[in-house]
Amino acid sequence: MMVVSLARVACLCLAAVVVSGNPCLIISEVNADNPRLDTTEFVELYHTSGQRASLEGYTLVFYNGNGNIAYKVMDLKGHSTDDRGFFLVGSVDMLPKPAILLPPNTVQNGPDAIVLYRTSAARYSEKMNVTAVGLVDAVVYMTRRTGGAEFLAETLTPGEPAFVEDETALDGDESIERCLLSEDRWGFQVSSPSPGQRNNCTPPAAPATNPVITELKLGGGQVDGFVELSEAPAAGPVVLVVLDGKTDRVSVSVDVNVETSKNGLISVTIEKNYMKGDESGAVAIYSGRATDFPVGSPLSQIQPLDAFVFAGPGNKPSANLTETLIPGRQPYQLSNSLREGGFYLSRCGVATWARDPGVFWEAPQTPEQPNQCPWPKICPHSIVTPGGTDSPPHLPPWGNSDFLINELNTDTPGAAEDGEYIELWHPSGRRVSLQGIWILLFSAHNNKPYREISLSGHFTTSKGYFLIGSDRLVPAPSLRLPPNTIQNGPDAVAVYRSPSGPPSAAQRGIPTKGLLDAVVYRQRGSDKEAQELSKALTPGQLPLLEDPEVLTGDEALSRCRGLYPYDLSAFSVAPPTPLRENLCPRPPPAPEGVVISEVSSGHWTNHSQQRAFVELHGPPMTDLQGLVLTVFDQERSGTVIALPLTGSIDQDGFYIVGNVTGADQTFQDGSTVPVRGAVVLCYDLFSVCRAGTALTNSSLRDVLVFSENQQLLYSLSTARGRQVFPAVRSVEDGPVSLSRCSCCEVRSPSSWTSSSPTPDGTNLCPSPAFSSHIDLCLGPLSSDWQEQSANCSALIQGKRVAEVAHYLEQRCHCGISALYLQGANFSCGSGWLRVWGNIQALSDHQKALIIQTSHMNPSPAQGDVCSSPTMGRYQSKVSALGLQIGLIVAVLLLLGLGAALFTYFYKRRRPMDYYTMELSEHAEGLSDL
Repeated sequence: MMVVSLARVACLCLAAVVVSGNPCLIISEVNADNPRLDTTEFVELYHTSGQRASLEGYTLVFYNGNGNIAYKVMDLKGHSTDDRGFFLVGSVDMLPKPAILLPPNTVQNGPDAIVLYRTSAARYSEKMNVTAVGLVDAVVYMTRRTGGAEFLAETLTPGEPAFVEDETALDGDESIERCLLSEDRWGFQVSSPSPGQRNNCTPPAAPATNPVITELKLGGGQVDGFVELSEAPAAGPVVLVVLDGKTDRVSVSVDVNVETSKNGLISVTIEKNYMKGDESGAVAIYSGRATDFPVGSPLSQIQPLDAFVFAGPGNKPSANLTETLIPGRQPYQLSNSLREGGFYLSRCGVATWARDPGVFWEAPQTPEQPNQCPWPKICPHSIVTPGGTDSPPHLPPWGNSDFLINELNTDTPGAAEDGEYIELWHPSGRRVSLQGIWILLFSAHNNKPYREISLSGHFTTSKGYFLIGSDRLVPAPSLRLPPNTIQNGPDAVAVYRSPSGPPSAAQRGIPTKGLLDAVVYRQRGSDKEAQELSKALTPGQLPLLEDPEVLTGDEALSRCRGLYPYDLSAFSVAPPTPLRENLCPRPPPAPEGVVISEVSSGHWTNHSQQRAFVELHGPPMTDLQGLVLTVFDQERSGTVIALPLTGSIDQDGFYIVGNVTGADQTFQDGSTVPVRGAVVLCYDLFSVCRAGTALTNSSLRDVLVFSENQQLLYSLSTARGRQVFPAVRSVEDGPVSLSRCSCCEVRSPSSWTSSSPTPDGTNLCPSPAFSSHIDLCLGPLSSDWQEQSANCSALIQGKRVAEVAHYLEQRCHCGISALYLQGANFSCGSGWLRVWGNIQALSDHQKALIIQTSHMNPSPAQGDVCSSPTMGRYQSKVSALGLQIGLIVAVLLLLGLGAALFTYFYKRRRPMDYYTMELSEHAEGLSDL
């Protein structure tokens, strides 16, 4: 134990937190997956009053992530919690015995969700779709093997991924237990099952590289202070510093002796009279030695490893002290009442981040022993389900689409500089955790950060925005900075993902590891001073100028032309719009006649020449300014490419974007066309073409959807037709693309077919040169066929052609769409459809596939439904060309011979099947889109 002589003792009086608020019912624990047979499953509810409470009006619903429908609904009417607030639903073999018994293996292992509702129980039923109406609490979970709970999480716990239950985390059984993270923010963690008992909410073990404060005793006037911290040998020398809240100067600094460690904890006793309970102050841990922080020295701008800031009654610490030591968080508020023995605080929140007073609660002092934390009595203000043990908590599920700087205002009118701000945006356009995210403010004078701000514990808004700014900024920022904090330039702002601590601690010089986005900016005539920052953060680009002469009043640097990080060309000087869509300059009038002509993904085949590209087609030399090419990925639920187009259509009418030779623009930073998704060409402000915004008919110019995701189809207004998928069999041992073969119908899947790629060249489309004869008799493919007239005019002129093509493709899987049936004839009678004539193909290879499919599916008899006189049923088995010539000769020259031939073939005919067609011996075909 270390003892440090102190000059003054004060009364430290603390407000009791984490015990306020109206009690409520929560899902406290879930055990869905037991070792071997699932005979001890359970769901534990808990009423935060800790007393008996009626469950009248509550309903528990279990959702299956495979289909996102309810598989069990339980009305809790007539039940109550026990005298300690617990209520169990579980297997018959469980101890203690549940109030509601379930057969073994009832609770599914994931991907699934369990939701507590409070509204009319009649609203909920088995097989219903997932809903958030009436939601009180929810847990969405999955395992590493299954995944697939993204839709449930988006609906029930927006902004947070599903919890990953790692069955290997513990020996034996484990459960998902709800624990308080910090202040009123809840989360889940894997722990040993504790049905009907307090959850095992132990704070996470401190990393070996960073010590944290684990306990504090704040003296009451006659007792010594006490600080306990975790041992971290890898951190090197560590110093404990006490700071005065009035002057922001060092009151005490002492080297921490790791040799005094017991059970991995180090205790430091601080003698009387240094921290006054009617004032404010702070305790911080730094890397270094006491000589680096001499008594009386000002607050260091070096970022601490951990810190605790407290506020006396009516005496708040300065904004400088708070935002430097615990950025974005509030000091611990001391109460007005005095306690002779002082106040004992323990780290009890299970949050993994440091520098947060909200993780401390009043609890008995336990020097050099595990903390004894009370059960919290508050309700979750927002549901938080951070990731499980399989991946870092809070890692967004959108792949490479990560946080971006969306708007920057560093120089506001007047001397006060109290309207500065930095606005971040997540391309998902949804609520997302900022756990592990840091903002660094760099000065070009020494190329070092003058402030490092951790955003852990914060979340974006429901639209993906996060605002950091001055106290008087309207709307109020989520993280407040003292006025005039953000320097006017030449300087830089950078965003990092650094879960293990401040980026500057992991890399010397200007850190680039974990860099997500950066903006280097300047004043007039100062661009040369920022050369080092530009070289490291935005290489090859000149710093931006927030020009006050462009607009009257205030102005900001707003992202208007792209979602690529470190791309300064994406920014424009525009009116400030914090927490709102950027007010970007309007583009020029929309170019006419430009459409998506061909799309290829590098993932559709394993062929060495398979490349990702998007080909546009339009009038030669058309200026493309104002058009934006956006690519959506169904697996990432958002934008992977948002590229404002530059330049013009070439003299041959083509414009190529992608990773192919001669492309006019390329995909950056590993972005590509996904396996399943959509390519969108739109016109308007850049913001309308990015994820999280509604794409209107006026802005959409063309769309190709190659996804079965119904939400994606609906949002892109293409529900009137089928989507289109690449058919690898349509080409012979080579790459494949999707090609437009109908010039004038945009946003229609009927205009597309699979083919070999032809970037910067004429598309390969179905041709009469590779045609086969078709004679098909089909029964009703949908219920409204019976309502069509006898001549089928409405039927064959509408979308039924696409339905016929789809039927054919289901058997061939070789790329047939409505385009292939341009040479076919249609007629119907008695509810049956006859299709005869020519079916086109791309090549001899595809034609052979059609013939092969016909041989695999012979045509058995199907009666005389297609043989009525009005149908003109065709029955020949000779070649298609011979039949056509024979019919012409029979009609024009040899009517008698034609009658004889008719009799001959009638005797040889075979009845046709509902599902197959008779083909000539030289050609026939089945396929679809």
